[in-house]
Amino acid sequence: MPNYPANKLSTSDKTINILQITDLHLSTPVLVDPVLVDESNTYSDDMACQRSFEAVLQQALSEDIRCDLIIVTGDMVNRVKSSIYDHIFTVLQATQIPFACIAGNHDVTDENGKDLPFFQRELVAQPADSRLLSRHVIETKYWQLLLLDSSISGKVAGEITPTDINWLCERLSTCDKPALIALHHHIVPVDSDWIDTHMAENTESFWQHMAPFEQLKVVISGHTHQEQVRLRQGVTVYSTPSTCYQFKPYEDDFSYDEHALPGYRWLQLANNGTVESWVERLDT
Repeated sequence: MPNYPANKLSTSDKTINILQITDLHLSTPVLVDPVLVDESNTYSDDMACQRSFEAVLQQALSEDIRCDLIIVTGDMVNRVKSSIYDHIFTVLQATQIPFACIAGNHDVTDENGKDLPFFQRELVAQPADSRLLSRHVIETKYWQLLLLDSSISGKVAGEITPTDINWLCERLSTCDKPALIALHHHIVPVDSDWIDTHMAENTESFWQHMAPFEQLKVVISGHTHQEQVRLRQGVTVYSTPSTCYQFKPYEDDFSYDEHALPGYRWLQLANNGTVESWVERLDT
């Protein structure tokens, strides 16, 4: 498949521009016009997330910034079906931009009983689509990008496994370029109790093992459906909005943010290891 998965990148200047999109939650592979859904759509509308995903992509790639790489950080589907992935990959391939996709919890877990309260739903383990990446490296002249699969089949929470940590340590020990890690589950609490109970497990071990590696500069994730920026051990940790619905920040109980529009994140990685990053929202 041309442009997938991205393995090596080179640019005409000394900057890598990355578009991060996350938490697409598509439920249908039907082609639709890329227009923003209006306020009459509900969160149960299967078409809403697909429309906003395609609108996000169209808006981001029409901006006055060169896009060198698209990273999709999980929860690509709301129901694990190969036909939905086929559609997503077709849309991304049509951009002719290198891209990489990793799994989130919804990519390995189906939820039965969507009409029930969350804790009464049945979680059904599913195999990940073979196209989703795990422990994947994207090399650039000045940076290395390290992609992890933090999903656990049949669970909402994720994990950075000891094998993942060993792999990261090996990569960072043998390459002193500035590094970015991408995964689905957040690894620093976002101060919302309900979602922080479903963050990646084994994060303290992760941070202990990462401490010696000063070249680790950035971690990006999805899962939280909100924009936050945290700092730990000199590493900037970014949470990124969903391309569909958003969660209200700093809420201990589950709550949608009905006023926050779908969004996406830009990251500009400079040759000296510095990073500029910002979130854009869909135009109304």
